[in-house]
Amino acid sequence: MSNAAQPVRVAVDGRVATVTLATPGKMNALSVASWEALKAAFVELSASKAVRAIVVRGTGGNFAAGADISEFTTVRSNIEQGTRYHEETVKGAIFAIAECPIPTVAMIEGACVGGGLEIACSCDLRIAAASSRFGVPINKLGFPLAHSELQAMLGLVGRAVALEILLEGRVFGSDEAYHKGLLTRVVPDADIEAEAYACAGRIAAGSPMAARANKRWISRLSPVQEPLTADEVREHFAFFDSADYRVGVRAFIDKTKPEFPES
Repeated sequence: MSNAAQPVRVAVDGRVATVTLATPGKMNALSVASWEALKAAFVELSASKAVRAIVVRGTGGNFAAGADISEFTTVRSNIEQGTRYHEETVKGAIFAIAECPIPTVAMIEGACVGGGLEIACSCDLRIAAASSRFGVPINKLGFPLAHSELQAMLGLVGRAVALEILLEGRVFGSDEAYHKGLLTRVVPDADIEAEAYACAGRIAAGSPMAARANKRWISRLSPVQEPLTADEVREHFAFFDSADYRVGVRAFIDKTKPEFPES
Protein backbone atom coordinates (compact mmCIF):
# COMPACT_ATOMS: atom_id res chain seq x y z
CA MET A 1 0.00 0.00 0.00
CA SER A 2 1.33 3.41 -0.92
CA ASN A 3 2.06 6.06 1.69
CA ALA A 4 -0.73 8.17 0.17
CA ALA A 5 -3.29 5.45 1.04
CA GLN A 6 -2.22 5.12 4.68
CA PRO A 7 -4.27 6.70 7.52
CA VAL A 8 -1.00 8.25 8.80
CA ARG A 9 1.67 9.53 6.42
CA VAL A 10 5.28 10.26 7.29
CA ALA A 11 7.62 12.48 5.28
CA VAL A 12 11.09 13.77 6.14
CA ASP A 13 12.53 16.95 4.66
CA GLY A 14 16.03 17.53 5.97
CA ARG A 15 15.88 17.83 9.75
CA VAL A 16 12.08 18.16 9.96
CA ALA A 17 9.62 15.28 9.74
CA THR A 18 5.90 15.61 9.07
CA VAL A 19 3.35 13.16 10.45
CA THR A 20 0.00 13.63 8.71
CA LEU A 21 -3.33 12.27 9.91
CA ALA A 22 -5.02 11.29 6.68
CA THR A 23 -8.62 10.16 6.62
CA PRO A 24 -10.00 13.27 4.89
CA GLY A 25 -13.45 11.90 4.06
CA LYS A 26 -14.07 11.55 7.80
CA MET A 27 -12.31 14.77 8.93
CA ASN A 28 -9.35 12.53 9.84
CA ALA A 29 -11.40 10.54 12.34
CA LEU A 30 -9.15 8.12 14.20
CA SER A 31 -9.65 4.42 13.54
CA VAL A 32 -7.75 1.58 15.20
CA ALA A 33 -5.54 1.53 12.11
CA SER A 34 -4.86 5.26 12.56
CA TRP A 35 -3.82 4.86 16.20
CA GLU A 36 -1.59 1.89 15.39
CA ALA A 37 0.04 3.69 12.46
CA LEU A 38 0.56 6.80 14.60
CA LYS A 39 2.35 4.76 17.26
CA ALA A 40 4.50 3.04 14.66
CA ALA A 41 5.44 6.37 13.09
CA PHE A 42 6.59 7.85 16.39
CA VAL A 43 8.45 4.74 17.49
CA GLU A 44 10.40 4.86 14.23
CA LEU A 45 11.01 8.62 14.32
CA SER A 46 12.12 8.47 17.96
CA ALA A 47 15.10 6.36 16.89
CA SER A 48 16.22 8.87 14.25
CA LYS A 49 19.45 10.79 14.80
CA ALA A 50 18.83 13.06 11.79
CA VAL A 51 15.34 14.38 12.57
CA ARG A 52 15.32 17.33 14.99
CA ALA A 53 11.66 18.41 14.91
CA ILE A 54 8.33 16.80 14.01
CA VAL A 55 5.22 18.59 12.73
CA VAL A 56 1.91 16.78 13.30
CA ARG A 57 -0.96 17.88 11.06
CA GLY A 58 -4.10 16.67 9.30
CA THR A 59 -5.33 16.66 5.72
CA GLY A 60 -8.28 18.45 4.13
CA GLY A 61 -8.29 21.48 6.42
CA ASN A 62 -8.83 19.56 9.68
CA PHE A 63 -6.52 18.24 12.38
CA ALA A 64 -8.67 15.33 13.60
CA ALA A 65 -12.30 14.97 14.57
CA GLY A 66 -12.00 12.27 17.22
CA ALA A 67 -12.58 8.51 17.15
CA ASP A 68 -14.11 6.78 14.12
CA ILE A 69 -17.64 6.20 15.39
CA SER A 70 -18.24 3.42 12.84
CA GLU A 71 -15.91 1.17 14.86
CA PHE A 72 -17.66 1.60 18.21
CA THR A 73 -19.85 -1.48 17.84
CA THR A 74 -16.98 -3.72 16.74
CA VAL A 75 -13.90 -2.68 18.75
CA ARG A 76 -15.35 -1.14 21.93
CA SER A 77 -18.74 -2.72 22.56
CA ASN A 78 -17.96 -4.20 26.00
CA ILE A 79 -15.55 -3.70 28.88
CA GLU A 80 -12.96 -6.18 27.61
CA GLN A 81 -12.83 -4.66 24.12
CA GLY A 82 -13.00 -1.11 25.44
CA THR A 83 -10.22 -1.60 27.95
CA ARG A 84 -7.98 -3.09 25.27
CA TYR A 85 -8.85 -0.27 22.86
CA HIS A 86 -7.95 2.48 25.33
CA GLU A 87 -5.18 0.82 27.35
CA GLU A 88 -3.31 -0.64 24.37
CA THR A 89 -4.33 1.00 21.10
CA VAL A 90 -4.95 4.63 22.04
CA LYS A 91 -2.62 4.81 25.02
CA GLY A 92 0.17 3.26 22.95
CA ALA A 93 -0.08 6.05 20.37
CA ILE A 94 -0.53 8.89 22.86
CA PHE A 95 2.44 7.77 24.95
CA ALA A 96 4.61 7.28 21.84
CA ILE A 97 4.03 10.95 21.00
CA ALA A 98 4.48 12.21 24.55
CA GLU A 99 7.65 10.19 25.14
CA CYS A 100 9.25 10.97 21.78
CA PRO A 101 12.65 12.57 22.51
CA ILE A 102 12.35 14.80 19.42
CA PRO A 103 10.38 18.06 19.86
CA THR A 104 6.89 17.97 18.35
CA VAL A 105 4.73 20.77 16.96
CA ALA A 106 1.00 20.31 16.37
CA MET A 107 -0.16 22.32 13.36
CA ILE A 108 -3.89 22.70 13.99
CA GLU A 109 -6.53 23.57 11.42
CA GLY A 110 -10.28 23.07 11.50
CA ALA A 111 -11.60 20.44 13.88
CA CYS A 112 -9.37 19.36 16.76
CA VAL A 113 -11.75 17.49 19.01
CA GLY A 114 -11.82 14.30 21.05
CA GLY A 115 -8.89 12.10 20.09
CA GLY A 116 -7.54 14.88 17.90
CA LEU A 117 -7.25 17.14 20.93
CA GLU A 118 -5.58 14.32 22.86
CA ILE A 119 -2.93 14.07 20.13
CA ALA A 120 -2.40 17.83 20.09
CA CYS A 121 -2.08 17.97 23.89
CA SER A 122 0.57 15.24 23.74
CA CYS A 123 2.74 17.37 21.45
CA ASP A 124 5.22 19.85 22.91
CA LEU A 125 3.89 22.94 21.11
CA ARG A 126 0.48 23.66 19.57
CA ILE A 127 0.08 26.32 16.88
CA ALA A 128 -3.49 26.84 15.69
CA ALA A 129 -5.23 28.61 12.84
CA ALA A 130 -7.67 31.26 14.00
CA SER A 131 -10.71 29.37 12.68
CA SER A 132 -9.84 26.05 14.35
CA ARG A 133 -12.24 24.45 16.84
CA PHE A 134 -11.66 22.46 20.01
CA GLY A 135 -13.51 20.31 22.53
CA VAL A 136 -14.23 16.85 23.92
CA PRO A 137 -18.00 16.40 23.42
CA ILE A 138 -18.13 12.80 24.65
CA ASN A 139 -20.64 13.54 27.43
CA LYS A 140 -23.26 13.23 24.67
CA LEU A 141 -21.91 9.76 23.90
CA GLY A 142 -22.35 8.58 27.48
CA PHE A 143 -18.76 7.97 28.54
CA PRO A 144 -15.88 9.77 30.27
CA LEU A 145 -12.44 10.54 28.90
CA ALA A 146 -10.13 7.58 29.48
CA HIS A 147 -7.75 8.19 32.37
CA SER A 148 -4.52 7.78 30.41
CA GLU A 149 -5.82 10.14 27.70
CA LEU A 150 -6.75 12.81 30.25
CA GLN A 151 -3.22 13.25 31.60
CA ALA A 152 -1.80 15.49 28.88
CA MET A 153 -4.76 17.87 28.81
CA LEU A 154 -4.93 18.03 32.60
CA GLY A 155 -1.24 18.90 32.71
CA LEU A 156 -1.83 21.82 30.34
CA VAL A 157 -5.03 23.38 31.69
CA GLY A 158 -5.43 22.14 35.26
CA ARG A 159 -8.39 20.74 37.16
CA ALA A 160 -10.91 23.58 36.77
CA VAL A 161 -10.61 23.96 33.00
CA ALA A 162 -10.45 20.20 32.41
CA LEU A 163 -13.73 19.85 34.30
CA GLU A 164 -15.28 22.66 32.26
CA ILE A 165 -14.25 21.08 28.97
CA LEU A 166 -15.47 17.59 29.90
CA LEU A 167 -18.63 18.43 31.86
CA GLU A 168 -20.02 20.89 29.30
CA GLY A 169 -18.83 19.01 26.22
CA ARG A 170 -18.84 22.31 24.34
CA VAL A 171 -16.90 22.97 21.13
CA PHE A 172 -15.10 26.33 21.24
CA GLY A 173 -12.80 28.50 19.15
CA SER A 174 -9.07 29.11 19.07
CA ASP A 175 -9.02 32.29 21.13
CA GLU A 176 -10.80 30.56 23.99
CA ALA A 177 -8.52 27.53 23.61
CA TYR A 178 -5.49 29.82 23.87
CA HIS A 179 -6.77 31.54 27.00
CA LYS A 180 -7.56 28.16 28.56
CA GLY A 181 -3.90 27.18 28.11
CA LEU A 182 -4.42 24.58 25.38
CA LEU A 183 -2.44 26.44 22.72
CA THR A 184 1.04 27.90 22.32
CA ARG A 185 -0.19 30.55 19.89
CA VAL A 186 -2.89 31.37 17.36
CA VAL A 187 -2.14 32.73 13.88
CA PRO A 188 -4.26 33.79 10.88
CA ASP A 189 -5.49 30.86 8.81
CA ALA A 190 -3.35 31.84 5.84
CA ASP A 191 -0.19 31.77 7.99
CA ILE A 192 -0.64 28.46 9.79
CA GLU A 193 1.60 26.28 7.60
CA ALA A 194 4.37 28.86 7.34
CA GLU A 195 4.35 29.50 11.09
CA ALA A 196 4.29 25.82 12.07
CA TYR A 197 7.25 25.00 9.85
CA ALA A 198 9.10 28.17 10.87
CA CYS A 199 8.69 27.01 14.47
CA ALA A 200 9.97 23.54 13.59
CA GLY A 201 12.86 25.15 11.70
CA ARG A 202 13.87 27.19 14.73
CA ILE A 203 13.85 24.05 16.84
CA ALA A 204 15.84 22.12 14.24
CA ALA A 205 18.44 24.89 14.03
CA GLY A 206 19.17 24.58 17.76
CA SER A 207 21.16 21.99 19.62
CA PRO A 208 19.45 18.58 19.39
CA MET A 209 21.18 17.55 22.62
CA ALA A 210 19.77 20.57 24.43
CA ALA A 211 16.28 20.02 23.02
CA ARG A 212 16.22 16.39 24.09
CA ALA A 213 17.60 17.28 27.51
CA ASN A 214 14.99 20.02 28.00
CA LYS A 215 12.21 17.56 27.15
CA ARG A 216 13.61 14.91 29.46
CA TRP A 217 14.15 17.11 32.49
CA ILE A 218 10.92 19.06 32.17
CA SER A 219 9.12 15.72 32.09
CA ARG A 220 11.13 14.45 35.07
CA LEU A 221 10.45 17.58 37.14
CA SER A 222 6.73 17.71 36.37
CA PRO A 223 4.36 16.33 39.02
CA VAL A 224 3.34 12.74 38.33
CA GLN A 225 0.37 10.99 39.93
CA GLU A 226 0.61 7.43 41.16
CA PRO A 227 -0.65 5.04 38.44
CA LEU A 228 -4.10 3.56 38.86
CA THR A 229 -4.35 0.08 40.31
CA ALA A 230 -5.74 -2.78 38.22
CA ASP A 231 -9.02 -2.55 40.16
CA GLU A 232 -9.25 1.19 39.49
CA VAL A 233 -8.63 0.66 35.77
CA ARG A 234 -11.44 -1.89 35.61
CA GLU A 235 -13.71 0.43 37.59
CA HIS A 236 -12.88 3.26 35.19
CA PHE A 237 -13.83 1.23 32.11
CA ALA A 238 -17.03 -0.17 33.66
CA PHE A 239 -18.88 2.48 31.65
CA PHE A 240 -18.74 0.14 28.64
CA ASP A 241 -21.41 -2.00 30.35
CA SER A 242 -23.61 1.00 31.20
CA ALA A 243 -26.96 2.03 29.77
CA ASP A 244 -25.62 5.56 29.23
CA TYR A 245 -22.91 4.26 26.89
CA ARG A 246 -25.37 2.22 24.85
CA VAL A 247 -27.83 5.11 24.61
CA GLY A 248 -25.18 7.68 23.72
CA VAL A 249 -23.48 5.65 21.00
CA ARG A 250 -26.80 4.53 19.48
CA ALA A 251 -28.04 8.14 19.36
CA PHE A 252 -24.83 9.31 17.72
CA ILE A 253 -25.01 6.60 15.07
CA ASP A 254 -28.70 7.32 14.46
CA LYS A 255 -28.11 11.10 14.55
CA THR A 256 -30.75 11.59 17.24
CA LYS A 257 -30.71 13.33 20.61
CA PRO A 258 -29.69 10.96 23.43
CA GLU A 259 -32.16 10.46 26.26
CA PHE A 260 -30.06 9.18 29.15
CA PRO A 261 -31.80 7.13 31.88
CA GLU A 262 -32.02 8.33 35.46
CA SER A 263 -29.15 7.11 37.63
